[in-house]
This record gives sequence, structure tokens and C-alpha cells, in this order.
Amino acid sequence: MTSLHNNLFGLTLQELSDFAERIGEKRYRGKQLFDWIYAKDASSFAEMTSLAKSFRELLEQHASLERVEIVQRQRSHGDATTKFLVKLHDGLHVESVLIPPRLAFRGHEADHEEEQRRLTLCISSQAGCALDCKFCATATMGFLRNLTVGEIVGQVMQVRREAHRPITNIVFMGMGEPMMNFDNVMKAVDILTTGLNIAARRITVSTAGRADKIRLMAESGCKAKLAVSLHSAVDETRTMLMPINKKFNLAELMSALEYYHAKTRKRVTYEYIFFGGVNDSDYEVAQLVKLARRVPCKVNIIPFHSIAFTGVGGLGASLKPSTRMNAIADRLRAAHLSVFVRSSAGEDIDAACGQLAVKTEEEYARQVRLSTRRSGSTIPV
Repeated sequence: MTSLHNNLFGLTLQELSDFAERIGEKRYRGKQLFDWIYAKDASSFAEMTSLAKSFRELLEQHASLERVEIVQRQRSHGDATTKFLVKLHDGLHVESVLIPPRLAFRGHEADHEEEQRRLTLCISSQAGCALDCKFCATATMGFLRNLTVGEIVGQVMQVRREAHRPITNIVFMGMGEPMMNFDNVMKAVDILTTGLNIAARRITVSTAGRADKIRLMAESGCKAKLAVSLHSAVDETRTMLMPINKKFNLAELMSALEYYHAKTRKRVTYEYIFFGGVNDSDYEVAQLVKLARRVPCKVNIIPFHSIAFTGVGGLGASLKPSTRMNAIADRLRAAHLSVFVRSSAGEDIDAACGQLAVKTEEEYARQVRLSTRRSGSTIPV
């Protein structure tokens, strides 16, 4: 098996050109490889028939095309949302979710929202997550590692093979915090736009509030859209729900968003779950209205999927959906904000973000424990 170090899948055009030069070939070979790997979706060097046989033999000696693998699928009977369990190179698992057209939002007010007419794929950027958001199943795994560029792009290309129509929108809203894998996410966006021909305006990168990386994204020239997982416009409440607010509080976050808008002229999307008795009071809503007026934005209200299956304790175990969600949406619209309520797609499958992967990793850990007990060995710490 060729070393993963020489895996060409996930390399950018610049990196493939550099690789070609390192093995004694002309730099234009990098563009040929880039087109074969991404645009033509070649699975092997043998398929790259426009390349000289001698070059293909050289590639076999020095490189590989290793991809992630889809190992499980769950398709909703109610709305055809499909969740994919993706196996990474080291055996860890992440999730990707394919959302059919006209299921992104509910309500007549969303009829003309672009995402309603697109086939959207939600992808992961990390295995596990370090941020410990109290409403997130992925957080209960802890942080395992960043995904490589190839593992990020690979989710799109593997699901694309199974989709019945072209995937048009990509959202980095799966497992992990994209801004904590910033370089790989930005390279993946570059490949998605230049290699897979997905328009940057149809790619959204989400963050829980890494203000420093928001500024960096603004400076990078990345054309993808930005979403912020907000969930409260009150520091005390947001810190309780999302510990990242201790490091990047709302004042710092909003300063970064104002900088982002000044640089890019793009509006920001705020992702919001309303929890009963936590962030759905009149005061909380009033603070959201005040905050949302600082930069052009839209607010996506997301239904809450319980994470009780993880056995989480504390606040996470007590969170429940707000019964005021629709009334709050109406109040925000009355304040002249752009508001959309996301549909509860895939409710009959493992709907919570990370739910399928968490179950899989727990089963894997259980099997390891059983195996070590039988063998009498100890589990390395």
C-alpha cells in the first residue's frame, strides 16, 4: 500500500503541479491530474487514458488515490433526506446528510429561497468536536481529529455518485467546527469550486463563533458564504449553551462580523435553536433583534433534536424545544428581519447532528473493551 503521504486525492491544483515537478514531470501534468481526479472522478491512474503510459506507471510507483468510504445509509421514508455514515482512512466515522429540494425550510415565506430549489449536502470537517456546545451530539464525542482535505472533498464526491441529480449546495454544518480546521476547509472550498464546479455562492461555512477565523476568512478572499451558530444574543445565556463564548464573547464576535461584512459585502446567516425557558424569553428575542440589525443578515431557526440518547447530563439533558418558536419567528419578521424556519428533515432517522457517528463509535469502543477483556490485555490510555 502506498503511503497516505502520497495520496493525491485532496491536493489542490498548485499542490498537484508541485508533486508532478517533484517526480520529474512538467508542471502542466498537475492540471491534467486535477481534471482527472475531480472533474472526471477517476478512481485509478489506469483510468487516466489521456496520460502517457510511462507517466501512469510513474504515478503507480509514487502515489495513490485513497478515498473515504460510505459504510451506512439511512433514508427518511417521510421526506427522502439521506444520512451517510462515512468511514475515514483510520477507521473513524463522520456523517454527511443529503437534503432534497424544497425541504430546507418550511412555510410560504421560503418559497423563493434559493436553497429550496437545490440539492444540498451537509458535510463534516472534524471527527468529534472540542467546543462542548450543550445541545450537540457531536460534542459528547470530544475532539478526535481534523479531517484532511481529501476526507472533506471525498464526502461530496462519494455522495455525488449516489445522488439522482447534481448536488448544487454544500454546507459545512456537519460534525466539527470548520474554523478550527481552517486551512483544510479553505483548500476544500477551492477544490469544490474549481474542480467540481460548485459556485462559491452555493457553499456555506458555519462557525460557532471563532472571531479570529472569521476575520481571516474575510481577508482570504474566500467567496463562500458565512453562517454563525448563535443561539443567544445575551452573553450569559450564550456562554451557558456554548462555552466558546468565554473566549470570543458577543462583542468580539460582532466586531469580527462587522469586519467581515465591510470586507466582503456579504450578509451573514445566524443559525438559531430556541430552547424552552432558556433563550426564548421576550428579553432574549429583543436582544436578538438589536444584534441582528448590526450587519445585514438572515436568521435560520432550527428545530431541536434531542441528544438524550448520548446519556449526556447537566444542561444538555434538560434542553427541550421552545413552544414559542413560531411566535418568535413572527415577532422577528415584524421587526423587519429576514427569517426562515428550517424543516425537521429526516425525523424518522438518526436526525441529530453526530447521532449516527456517535452510536457507531460507541459500538466500536464497546467491541474493543470486550476484545481486551477476553485477551486479558489492557486498553492503552
